Amino acid sequence: MSDTLIVEATGVHKHYGHNHVLKGVDLHVRAGEVVCLIGPSGSGKTTLLRTLNHLESIDAGMILVSGGHVGYRRVGDRLHELAPREVSRNRAGIGMVFQHFNLFPHMTVLENIVEAPIGVRHVSRKEATAHALSLLERVGLSDKAAFYPAQLSGGQKQRVAIARALAMRPEVMLFDEPTSALDPELVGEVLAVMRDLAESGMTMVVVTHEIGFARQVADRVVFMADGVIVEQGPSEVVLDAPSHARTRDFLKAVLA
Repeated sequence: MSDTLIVEATGVHKHYGHNHVLKGVDLHVRAGEVVCLIGPSGSGKTTLLRTLNHLESIDAGMILVSGGHVGYRRVGDRLHELAPREVSRNRAGIGMVFQHFNLFPHMTVLENIVEAPIGVRHVSRKEATAHALSLLERVGLSDKAAFYPAQLSGGQKQRVAIARALAMRPEVMLFDEPTSALDPELVGEVLAVMRDLAESGMTMVVVTHEIGFARQVADRVVFMADGVIVEQGPSEVVLDAPSHARTRDFLKAVLA
């Protein structure tokens, strides 16, 4: 890890109607750091993750990624939300892997991966294809380039989704419960790819219920409940010797 901050979320608030989902959350992530967000359903983990690349707007606070606003432009003392096309370019350096893959069903695996580099970063098709094929080899799917998503297992789809996010050469990767939709026997193949990414120095923010993965890979574990960060610290501290009763109760329930 370096001392360079990649993600700076300060005083972030988010409401859905009368439901106050994020209540002044602060989260700072350094370059090369792996941060796992854990907590009960409804705690705000996924909402926080989605605000980092402006899939969700915020009601108050500030989010910077690599020193720049995501989804907003500062004019004087005010932030103005960007148009959707500008937001797409703005978030190009942030990779996102979803719970349910979100692959384009009418495109082959290769087409899914090259779509964004060509359309958003204006990379040549030749360069995008070469990079996509190298990424497929990295995630163990070099023989699936011409397949369609419907021909793949859930674990294979998620590995394609990871390759697709990596194709944009992101500075940070966001994972939203990437194994929760998988059959148990397929979870390991996805976590193996994520471990490889972590070992390569990729900055990662991961919403997960995989406590074993968090213990092995995370530099820092953040426990959220009721829209706030209750506790955070090195994985061995938060997971093995949590200081808050709320964290202890959650881990006891999950590990049981």
